[in-house]
Amino acid sequence: MDNTSNHNNPRSNSETHHRESEEQRADRLKLESRLKDIHKKIVVLSGKGGVGKSTIAVNLAVSLTMKGRKVGLLDIDIHGPSVPTLLGIEKAKLQGTEGEILPVDWQGMKVLSMGFFLNDPDTAVIWRGPLKMGAIKQFLRDAAWGELDFLIVDSPPGTGDEPLSVFQLLGKVDGAVVVTTPQKIAAIDVRKSISFCRQLGVPVLGVVENMSGFACPKCGEVTHILNSGGGRQIAEDMRVPFLGSIPIDPKIAESGDQGLAFVNEYVSSATAKILQEIIKPIEAL
Repeated sequence: MDNTSNHNNPRSNSETHHRESEEQRADRLKLESRLKDIHKKIVVLSGKGGVGKSTIAVNLAVSLTMKGRKVGLLDIDIHGPSVPTLLGIEKAKLQGTEGEILPVDWQGMKVLSMGFFLNDPDTAVIWRGPLKMGAIKQFLRDAAWGELDFLIVDSPPGTGDEPLSVFQLLGKVDGAVVVTTPQKIAAIDVRKSISFCRQLGVPVLGVVENMSGFACPKCGEVTHILNSGGGRQIAEDMRVPFLGSIPIDPKIAESGDQGLAFVNEYVSSATAKILQEIIKPIEAL
């Protein structure tokens, strides 16, 4: 047996570990360099899927853009990237040189999503944890965000590996917005999301209750189809702000299907005004 092989040579092993450490350091420095000009990082999350988290994230980001802020929107929902569809940019092609990704421009807002990497929107992303973590890191490390007032991150639902990686890679997160629906089963998961943020030392800016009643398209009256107030009650119980209740508005579904940002298309509607109120604590950071 060759005693100078890497496997048995302590010096070779030491050099390998040292080289790996240098690679990790270079990786970290590149990530920090990418994020250093982003003034505020806000994560939108939910305890479970199907509560309209992406719709809220898109409309909050667009609302801030309409206020003249420099905004980036990062969709890290690996398995259900819906941001490109909601903004009507599914066919956008990413540009960039080797080692750098240029986010897609939407009316001055920078957008990056897993959806841009899929050749076919029907393609299922069947990845194990390490691949997903690598993709999340690449979105943050290689994206040329430039200077931003806000980076809004649409996080995968739940409190597992993917949201945890998002928070760890972002470094200092300035706040989290937790989205729920009125039903008890969804509101229960809000507690877990809030606890998750607290364990990571991330300030919870507040809870948004989505699909809180049905807004009549003719008269505007809100009828509570589901039990209402679950989000507000959980916010009170967990001692975090309640940011607002957003009704089921047919125009939200319609604009999303057409790839139009609701808050931009129906700026004077009652629901859009609620969304504009919700961004005030974010804008004040």
